[in-house]
Amino acid sequence: MPITSSAKKAIRSSKHKRVFNLRHKSQFDKDIKAFRAAVTAKDKAAASKLISALYRSLDKSAKTGFIKANAASRLKSRAMAALKKLG
Repeated sequence: MPITSSAKKAIRSSKHKRVFNLRHKSQFDKDIKAFRAAVTAKDKAAASKLISALYRSLDKSAKTGFIKANAASRLKSRAMAALKKLG
């Protein structure tokens, strides 16, 4: 159990951040999974619609520090390459 007031505040803060991080991770994973499913099914129309949501999710994740900026850039690059590969 925390003893100092700053330790108590840190616990409150981490609980609050945890909720947002879990929500963000779930949306992030959902967007990536949906895009990959569309690419695997070779559904170019669906993948084209999903790429904007994926880009938004990646940019927001990088902005909030959930993933690093270069990781977001790499994932966006690979997603676009996969979309172009569909033809």
